[in-house]
Amino acid sequence: MVTVAEREALTLVVPLEEADTAGLAHDYVAGWITLRVHSALEAVGLTAAVAQELATAGLSCNVVAGFHHDHLFVPHERAQEAVALLEDLAHRSAAA
Repeated sequence: MVTVAEREALTLVVPLEEADTAGLAHDYVAGWITLRVHSALEAVGLTAAVAQELATAGLSCNVVAGFHHDHLFVPHERAQEAVALLEDLAHRSAAA
């Protein structure tokens, strides 16, 4: 779960089933992708490379950096496409 407290509102990122059970309204249903790469919080370039790859395909992406992994939130209906694009990016990066 992710919580962001802003002056305007409280944003919760929770599984859809939990939101429905709690009677919480939701505006956006996302696919939650966790990058398996262990990235340091001060690392430079990973988020940019991922965002560029998804943006080129017309995919929106919201990123939350955890201590051990980055978490991506993409449109639910395109989550499998996003995973395929990121796997291809990882293969290209490993070959470089």
